[in-house]
Amino acid sequence: MSDVKSARPLSPHLSIYRFSPTMAMSIIHRITGIALYVGTLLLVWWLVAAASGPDAFATASAVFGSFIGQLVLFGYTWALVHHMLGGLRHFAWDMGHAISKETSTKLAIATAIGSVSITVVLWLGILIFG
Repeated sequence: MSDVKSARPLSPHLSIYRFSPTMAMSIIHRITGIALYVGTLLLVWWLVAAASGPDAFATASAVFGSFIGQLVLFGYTWALVHHMLGGLRHFAWDMGHAISKETSTKLAIATAIGSVSITVVLWLGILIFG
């Protein structure tokens, strides 16, 4: 065996990459996908409670009407909107659009800003007109 180092390239490692908005959106897209499973279970609980009678529905309504319940519903709304916008971004990439580094970074930032903005507008609409 020789002590001479090999000239082979090393595999890329996390220390080589600079964290980017596109990486963050990829991670958040997966997290929101998981959150949507949990939120959908809560939606099913609410529907079953509505079908089960006034007592069960009153309990579910009390939970969702509480501060924590409203916070969870806000988070579920944001996860749904964010996941949808991320899916549209991926669909654009699948069609061969917006795949340059600059454009994909701008779309990642737009996804983050857009998801928060749409969620706030939806909730303001609910609070004002609902």
